[in-house]
Amino acid sequence: MCNVWKINKETHQRRDKELFKRTQECNQRAGGCEKQVKSFRYAFVVNSGIEDVWKFYTDINHLKIITPKEMGLKIIEHDDEILKEGAEAEMSAKLVTKSKWRSKITYIKPYEYVDEMMTGRFRKWKHKHTFEKITDNKTEVVDQIEFELPYGVLGRIFENYVMGRLSEIFKYRQKATVLALESKV
Repeated sequence: MCNVWKINKETHQRRDKELFKRTQECNQRAGGCEKQVKSFRYAFVVNSGIEDVWKFYTDINHLKIITPKEMGLKIIEHDDEILKEGAEAEMSAKLVTKSKWRSKITYIKPYEYVDEMMTGRFRKWKHKHTFEKITDNKTEVVDQIEFELPYGVLGRIFENYVMGRLSEIFKYRQKATVLALESKV
C-alpha cells in the first residue's frame, strides 16, 4: 500500500512540475496565456452643464452619492477632496464580499481622468471617466473600464458576473448623478 501511494505521489509531483513549467513558458510568450483583460463601457446624458458635472465628479465625495447604498462604501483615507493627478485613496465596500482597495489618479485634464487600482481584488482595474459637452445644459458621462481578474481560468469563470454587476452599479450611478445634478436646476 505504501509503495502505491509513493508512486502516485511521485507521479502527481512530476505532473505538477510539468504543469508549472508549461504555465511559466506560456506566461513568458507575448501577452501570456493568463491575461484576459475585459472592457466595460457605460454612457448616459445628464441635463447639466459640463462645468457642474466636472465639479461634481472631481470631488471624491461624489462616490458616497453615486455608489449603491448596499455596497457600504467607505472612503478610509484620501490625499485631497478634489481629484488631482497622483492623488491616492483607500476605500472599502462590499463587492462580492467586503473588499478594500487603493486607487490612484494616473491622468487628469479638463473633462477626463483615469483612476487605477493599485492594490485590491483585481489584477488590473483602469477606469477612464470622460465628460463631453452636448449643449450648454447637457453633458454626456462616459465610463470605460478595463479589468482583469486574478486566478487564471477560475477568475475567467466570474467575468460574466462582474460584467453584470458593473451594469447594475452603473445604472444606479446614472440615476444618482441625474438626481444630484438635475435637482440643482
